[in-house]
Amino acid sequence: MSILKGVGVALVTPFNEDLSVDFESLTKLIEYNIENGTNYLVVLGTTAEAATLSSDEKKQVVEHIIKVNNKRLPLVLGIGGNNTLEVKQQIEEADLSDFTAVLSVSPYYNKPNQEGLYQHYKMLASTGKNIIIYNVPSRTGQNVEAETTLRLAKEFPNLFLIKEAAPNILQYFDILRKKPEGFNLVSGDDEFTLPVTLAGGAGVISVIGQGYPKEFSTMVQLAFDKKVDEAYEIHNKLVDITRLIFAEGNPCGIKAVLAEKGLIKNYLRLPLVPASEGLYVKIKAEMAKI
Repeated sequence: MSILKGVGVALVTPFNEDLSVDFESLTKLIEYNIENGTNYLVVLGTTAEAATLSSDEKKQVVEHIIKVNNKRLPLVLGIGGNNTLEVKQQIEEADLSDFTAVLSVSPYYNKPNQEGLYQHYKMLASTGKNIIIYNVPSRTGQNVEAETTLRLAKEFPNLFLIKEAAPNILQYFDILRKKPEGFNLVSGDDEFTLPVTLAGGAGVISVIGQGYPKEFSTMVQLAFDKKVDEAYEIHNKLVDITRLIFAEGNPCGIKAVLAEKGLIKNYLRLPLVPASEGLYVKIKAEMAKI
């Protein structure tokens, strides 16, 4: 499964002023990323505001991305939730013929213990599909600890990758140090991408990457080539914009960047709102520097 290496981007869902899905802008965004070196596309992740899309809209978005991508880049589909049986059923019923893998966030809100998290992913693994574990404690309220990830990795070969977004970078390093052959880790935190890749990670599933695909994919390739100084030069150039886009939550920051680049219109669905004027000004100023 080394096909998922480098920079994957978690695509936003662009909206029109009436908050309908803006398919024209979605096409532009996909083309921009393919032309500028993005390695794979993640569909219906958190960044896509998937929680606010109806099932019909999700279907249309998926079909549109498949059609525009036209098999040029590998695709990953987000299917997650906190009802294990329902998530399993959704994975089994989804047409995954155009997708390399499913990205499945750990159960949120009901805060299972480590055994519960293990049993959740064990059940998803029983579908036989390629599944990426997604650990993002800031959103789920519960950390998938390194021991649990390693236990799953050793027992279920189709749990072949983790998108790790724990706030403690030592957890990434523990997994990289002890992981079995054939299991990989990508950073789920844009700012950790470079150190994690240099430590043996397989790159990133990124938010900022879709705004700066050329820079971000160049940085990750330099990291694979162990050209550390050149890679850190790009990293340092992008640190401030990366912090700014998350200052008021995701995806309001990246939508401001993409709107400023003329790729999408700056609309979000409630409960999310666009970046405040103060933040937008800062983002614009930082973009001018880059």
